[in-house]
Amino acid sequence: MKLQRSSTMKHNIPHLAITMALLSFASGQSATQQESENRKSEQEVRQTIEKYRTALLQRDIPTLEKIWADDYVFVNASGEVLRKAQRLANVESGATTLESINEEEKITVRVYQNSAVATSRVTLKGQYSGQSLSGQYRSTHVWVKGPNGWQLVSNQLTALKPK
Repeated sequence: MKLQRSSTMKHNIPHLAITMALLSFASGQSATQQESENRKSEQEVRQTIEKYRTALLQRDIPTLEKIWADDYVFVNASGEVLRKAQRLANVESGATTLESINEEEKITVRVYQNSAVATSRVTLKGQYSGQSLSGQYRSTHVWVKGPNGWQLVSNQLTALKPK
């Protein structure tokens, strides 16, 4: 009996080693695939951010309706919380118009599977909710990829003190 168990173990060791090597390879390949997907998603988010910037500058309501998720929440520099319908109404009425949106540093985009967080420093010029707007802000966007592509679910602006 002891001989048979020892013999069986000897035959199973190579199989176990091969299985472990294959699992290790598959795991490494999976991580590489995930990194590739993340790079692709990052590029998609960056393209969507550019599309979003253009839509804001041109007051392109149909594009903004697609970019802003139905449950979209915006926290403005004054700390007010606005929903999608309120933002759309502001843009449609002309209460919110932007003359320029300038990135002051490269946007950082971090991807987490089907979501992404983008942060940057921007200089805005125009008017927001009927009030003159000009200055530098920290901007945070939270994007989620769904059936309709990347959508903005939340963003926040924080005013920076003039230097």
